[in-house]
Order: sequence, then C-alpha cells, then structure tokens
Amino acid sequence: MSVVKPQSLLMQIQPTVFKFTKMLASVLQLEVEIVDAELISVAGTGPYHHAVGQSLNGNSHLLRYVINSKKEKVVINPQQDPLCKQCHSRTSCAELAFIGVPIIINDDCIGAISLVAVTAAQQIKIRDNIQILSDYIRHISTIFVSKIVDSSSNEENFNHVMLTLIENMDQGVLVLNKNNMITLSNSSAQKQLDISAEAITNEHLTITPLTQLQHHNCGHVQYILSINQRQMLITGQLHNLQEHRLFLMAFHQSHMALDSNLIASQPTLDKLVGTSRPMQQLKQLITRIAPGNSSVLIAGESGTGKEVVARAIHRLSQRADKPFIAINCAAIPEQLLESELFGYVKGAFTGASSHGKMGLIQSANTGTLFLDEIGDMPMMLQVKLLRAIESREILPIGASKPIPVDIRIISATNQNFEQYISQGKFREDLYYRLNVIPINLAPLRDRQGDVELLIHFFLNLHTRRMGCVYPGITADVMELLKKYRWPGNVRELSNLIEYLINIVPNGEVIDRNLLPPNLIASIPVQHQPAPTGEATHEAINSANLEIMEKQLIEEAIQRHPNKKLAAEELGIGVATLYRKIKKYELSEITSQ
Repeated sequence: MSVVKPQSLLMQIQPTVFKFTKMLASVLQLEVEIVDAELISVAGTGPYHHAVGQSLNGNSHLLRYVINSKKEKVVINPQQDPLCKQCHSRTSCAELAFIGVPIIINDDCIGAISLVAVTAAQQIKIRDNIQILSDYIRHISTIFVSKIVDSSSNEENFNHVMLTLIENMDQGVLVLNKNNMITLSNSSAQKQLDISAEAITNEHLTITPLTQLQHHNCGHVQYILSINQRQMLITGQLHNLQEHRLFLMAFHQSHMALDSNLIASQPTLDKLVGTSRPMQQLKQLITRIAPGNSSVLIAGESGTGKEVVARAIHRLSQRADKPFIAINCAAIPEQLLESELFGYVKGAFTGASSHGKMGLIQSANTGTLFLDEIGDMPMMLQVKLLRAIESREILPIGASKPIPVDIRIISATNQNFEQYISQGKFREDLYYRLNVIPINLAPLRDRQGDVELLIHFFLNLHTRRMGCVYPGITADVMELLKKYRWPGNVRELSNLIEYLINIVPNGEVIDRNLLPPNLIASIPVQHQPAPTGEATHEAINSANLEIMEKQLIEEAIQRHPNKKLAAEELGIGVATLYRKIKKYELSEITSQ
C-alpha cells in the first residue's frame, strides 16, 4: 500500500503563494520562483510558470544551496560562480542573474524565494540593486511566513501581505477586487490622488486607458481614473491577478489637468492621441464618415499622421475585416506605378512575370485603398484612376477585359491642389472625385495641450517595443518640448522620443542635457524676471533643508548599518533611503 506524502506548508497555501508571486514579479519587473524544502515548485512566473507542482531537475544547485545552508545566495555572473560550475547546463543556462532567500520558520527552512533575471535588462537591474532587492525580499519572506502560514484565512492573510508590501513602496499602488472596489492602497497613492485612507477604501474606481492600445496592460500607459465623480490622468501599469487588479502608478506623472467633459464626449480611437479642439473635432468627424463608402481626401503637413487617420477610418468602417492597402505614389518609380496599381497579364511586356501580376487596386477589392501623396501621380495614371473610380472596374496592362472592383478610396496629400490644378499638374475632375469628404489635419503646433499626451504615448510605445525601462522626464524638458514648433509634426516627436529612450541611462530621467542642441537653440528664449526677495529667501530655505536632510541621513546610517532600521528611524522606505544616499554621495559611509 502506497503512502501519500503530505503536502508542504507552502503547497498547502499554493493559491495565495501564486497571487503573491505574480504581484512581486509585477512590482519588481523580475521573474520569481518559489519552491518548498523538497525543491517542489510552488509558484513561478515567466519560464517557471509551467513547472508548478513538479520536482526541479538537476539544474537546481543554487536553490538547493539556499535551502540546505539557510543562507542567501546572489549570482551575477553564472559562468564564474563556484556553485554554477557544478551544473552541466551552465553554458546553455538562460538564467543571467539570481537572488535566492530562504523562507525560515522556527529555525526550519520551509522553502526559498528567488528573483531571476532572464534578460539583459533584468540582469542589470539585479546587478545595480543587489542590496535593495536582498533587503526587500528578505523582509517579504519574513512577512510571508509569519503572517500566512499560521493563519486559517488565505484571503485575509493575502490582504495583509499585500498591505505590508505596498505600504513600504515609494510608488502609488491600488488593489481592486472583481467589482472594481478599492480594497488596498498605500500612502503614496492616497497622496497622488489627494484622498485619505478612510475615504478611498471600498470606493468604486474606474480605470480606462486614455488611448485604446492593444496589450495596454504591458508597460506604462496613461489612464483615466474615475472616483467620487472626479477624473484624474495617471500614468501607470494595470495588472490582472486572478480576482484582483493591481494598479502601479509611475514615479513620474504628467500632472496634466483633465477636462472630464472633453474626455467623456470624444470618441476613443486607436493611436489618435490628443484632447485638443482640433483632435476632438477630427475624432467626431471620423466616427460620422467611417461607416459610409464615399471617397476621403486627407490634407495636412508632412508628419501629421495622415495614414494613421486613414487606418482609423478603415477600422471603424464596415470594411474593417477586409484588406487595407496603402500605396505611396511618390515612393514608386513612375514607370512601375501603373503595373503596381493596375497589374498586368501574362506576356504584357518584356520582362513581365509568366504568371502575370495582380495590381494593388485589385488586392484592395472589398476593402480600402489608401493613396498617399496622390498629388505626385502622373497625369496618364490620373486618367486611368478616374475611369476606375467611375466605372468601378480596372483594366490590367495587356488585358482585353476589365475586372470589377469594390473599393473605398482614401487619398492624402501635403500639396496645394488648387495650385497643382491651375498649373495643369492634376486633373480637376479627379480631384472632385477624390475630395468628396475633405479632412484637414492641424499641425502639432496648433494642437494646444497634445504634446504632453503624445510624449507619454511614445514613451510607452517605444519602451515596450524595445523592451527597455520606462524613463521619467523632467518638468524642464516637458516645458521646452511644449514650446518647440515641431516642423516635422508628430513624426518628428516620435523620432525624438525614440532617440531619447536610446540614450538615457537605464532607470534615469530624461533631462535637458540629453536634448539635441539644435532643438534647444530653435526655442525662443523667454527672459525671466529677476528673482524677488521672497523667491531668494525660498531658495535659501530649500538649500538649508537639504543640508539638514543630509545630516540626518548621515547620522542614521552611522547608528544603524542595517538600512531597514535606518529607514524606519527616518520614516522613509528603504528604496527612498538608497536614493538619498546616492543623491548626497554618502556611499563611502555606508561601505565603512
């Protein structure tokens, strides 16, 4: 008769451990794995998610060491660590860095919590924050054991662990239940929302992304938070944790005023970012014209997003599930444009494919054809396009029989069509066929208030695409960018943000020194009035406060080598203490 081995303490509370693990991974942006004393996986994220309930294979030297020795283990370079040299898989190991902490109760090790880096960015995060992460995970391990294992109510203890964890975080955190009621919040979130702990608990909160992006729960996004008939624009991350939702506020907020009436009245369209009057009118116009089949002509300066608007019209139309074919008439050589647009049959000309070729117009059948830079289309092709629009059929090169097509044409230009028509460069009858519904896009310099929204949009877009850390941006830089004229419009702004993300140090803030000199030089200098006596007095007071703060921190860390105790004495979080140590260059004292 086989004897069923009883579950370990950690496995008995596996659902709670799983919630805790996902939350910890979301907060720290590292992979987490929790095992019991028998090296059975209890919970994990990323590559460790599917191993739950399984015994770890032979590649577990680090976790085995943590459990057997009851000591913490840190590995930054697996290729050189003595423990890793015992592993047969060290040359192909996906783990780039490791911090393991034992879970101790009554002097017995019941398991281990490990933070693992599987990407270069995560490896840098562990390497640069070893002490902070070690102190943090050790503290959480103690709470995890003492408050969960000894209790009979998993939900109650999960809330307790969550509350203890998030209250010690410097960034604002909100936890919502399945009914969108706030069950937990920390002081940072309460301060950010300007609401007391008593007033925020059990209040209904609606969190809506400002722009409807796919996968908007990854990376920082601007959200509209609605609570008690108030609406706020907050940058953060939203994570689903089984029956809970975790909202992590970014350290760097835009502090923009939110016009609730404007947000409520305007339609939400993917990638059409902006709340200015021109953008509000554009979104309302798009929602009205999208369901129809009439031709649309989009006019605007280069970089204003004409193709973005065309795609938005297509997505809201009845042709949304049909092809969207985009053609840049200026990018295709004139001698190839006709064959690209209309296609050709077998043997139509020397060098033609033996199978013929379907034209792009025919490829867009039942869908939408977007003709960008339509003003650069040769006159000969303008005649052929006009005939195709009027007869709803095309004649491929070399064909004797026309092919019927059902397309909606959206065209775009940055040219002055009246001048082109008067100069004989564009057919007037084709212009009227294309310009059934005209849309004029405002340049970015005329979209008051949209620059800041677009900056945060592109910060999120490019950091998520490149897989790097979401940087903050100083108020000084934000003001400079809002004053810039943006001759290249939204495209220029997107390119600048991508450039800044590439050069800003990991985890740092984009400041004035990173901006291209030519951009700063083109911004008009505003002469500031000389500081008043009151302003000078405030500056002196601010400097004196920093001197006092530095002295208090210096004395605290001399009395308490343990950073957690020093932080508790100062009444700040451990992460805040480390930032202050770096700010005041007190690292030499801490290393003594």
